[in-house]
Amino acid sequence: MTRTLQDASYEPFAGLRAAVTGGTSGLGLALVRELLGRGARVAFVARDRDRVERVVREQGRAHAIVGDVSRKEDIHPIAMQIVGSLGGLDVLVNNASALGPTPLALLGDTDCEDFERALATNVLGPFRLTKALLGALAASARNGRGAVVLNVSSDAAINAYPRWGAYGASKAALRHLSHVWNEELLAEGVSFLSLDPGDMDTPLHALAVRNSDPATLKHPGTAARELAEAIAAALPARSPGNAPRGAAVARVNAS
Repeated sequence: MTRTLQDASYEPFAGLRAAVTGGTSGLGLALVRELLGRGARVAFVARDRDRVERVVREQGRAHAIVGDVSRKEDIHPIAMQIVGSLGGLDVLVNNASALGPTPLALLGDTDCEDFERALATNVLGPFRLTKALLGALAASARNGRGAVVLNVSSDAAINAYPRWGAYGASKAALRHLSHVWNEELLAEGVSFLSLDPGDMDTPLHALAVRNSDPATLKHPGTAARELAEAIAAALPARSPGNAPRGAAVARVNAS
C-alpha cells in the first residue's frame, strides 16, 4: 500500500527540517531516504565528496554537505550550511560513527590514535555539532515546531564486549551525554534521544564483524523507520496544515 503525507504517522514530518551525519551509507543513508520519503527537508553530512555527490544524484531533494564531524575546524562550517540550506533546524541525527581500530583490537593492543579517533567521531563530534546548532534547535522549539536530537547508540554502550573497547567506551559516553543534555534542555523544549538501532547489515558492521551473515542482521531501512517513529513520538502534534498546534515537550526513554 502506498503511504502519503496525509497518513497519521507521516504528518509530523511534512516540512520538517532535519540533518543527518554520516549520510552516505548504511543507517545514515537509510535515514536520509526515510525522512525525505516522509516529506521532510533533509541536509546530510559526510566526509567523502564522491559519495556525497553520488547520493545527491540519487536523492535530488537532499542538501549535501561535505565535512568531517571529528574535525573541530569543520563543525561551524557544517552547522552554518545546515541552517543556511534548511532555513533552521528541527531534528539533528548524530549518526556518523567510527569503530576505532580495524580490525577490532583488545584495549591493551589499541593504539592511542585509534582510541582518539573513536572519541572524536562518536563523542566530541556530536557534542560540538549539537552545541553549534543549539540556537537553531531552541528557536524551533520556541516556535512550536519541536526540536529533537537523536544520538545513535549501540548495545556496546551498555555491555562490555571484548575488542569493542574504543567503540563501546565512546558510545557509552555519548549515551550519558544524551541523558545530561535532555535533563538540561527539557524545559527549553529540546528533546534528546539515545537509541540503539540493533545489529544492521551496514558497511560499519561488516568492517567490525567480517564473517557475519547479512541474513541475520536488520536491514538499515527497517531501523530507519523505527528511529523515524521515535522522532515522531518526541515531536509536538501537528495540524493537517502542517502548522504546529503548540509546543510540547516529549521524553522518550533512552537506551
